[in-house]
Amino acid sequence: MQKIKFWKMSGAGNDFVLLTGGRRGTAALKRLALRLCRRRLGIGADGLLYVNRAGRSAVSVRYFNSDGSEAFCGNGSRCAAWWAHSRGLAARRFTLRTGAGELEAEIKGTETVRMRMPDVSAVSLGHKGKYPPDVERVHFLDTGVPHAVAPVRGLEGFHVRTLGRLLRFNKAFGRAGANVDFVELKKGRVNVRTYERGVEDETLACGTGITAAAVALALAGDVRLPVRLTARSGDEFKVWLEPRGRGAAKVFIQGPARIVFEGETEC
Repeated sequence: MQKIKFWKMSGAGNDFVLLTGGRRGTAALKRLALRLCRRRLGIGADGLLYVNRAGRSAVSVRYFNSDGSEAFCGNGSRCAAWWAHSRGLAARRFTLRTGAGELEAEIKGTETVRMRMPDVSAVSLGHKGKYPPDVERVHFLDTGVPHAVAPVRGLEGFHVRTLGRLLRFNKAFGRAGANVDFVELKKGRVNVRTYERGVEDETLACGTGITAAAVALALAGDVRLPVRLTARSGDEFKVWLEPRGRGAAKVFIQGPARIVFEGETEC
């Protein structure tokens, strides 16, 4: 057994274990995600970040869900950006090399990061499918990972875990399924609650989900730009975008990212 240093990160309550250094391959990182992200038996997190310097003005980020599956993570990438800047590995503006490509990151203030998200090629508004009675309409799109955005009433008391689990595997979203974002518009602000695949539960925030909600509702004509959103944690986000046909370009998300604590663990 050897000791490794880690940082516990939070992006609006979406939490991560961050590791750096060494030469860790995919199999090793998957094992570490399964072990370290376990609630009560490990450090506990929604996912694992593996972050390293990748040149004078770039930082590489790999993300693994708590079930060991590798994916792109918006909040995780912003947390990686804040960590890299706070450790002196990057200036205020730099490039993140992620599973969704190279993305611009900018430190806007203490624990606040603005980051470009992948362009959205197309949004399927009113996506066809058979859905539970409480879900009347669903928009389907990919913001680095697939998302189903479902406008609902009474979001605060909505049964997100139950319906999220059902919709996550709905045939309308293909074999891989989708993350599910339940949204409600109040006083010009979008409230969002997300059931995340890979975590297989509701998380307190989801960066790709916040982005998906903003893009879908903007293209549906339900909100003005920039879109202001609130995650389950109560933290606020802002999303900018340019509609491009059925999709969107120049998509940026801004929100909180912070280091909760750091420590050492054996592996």
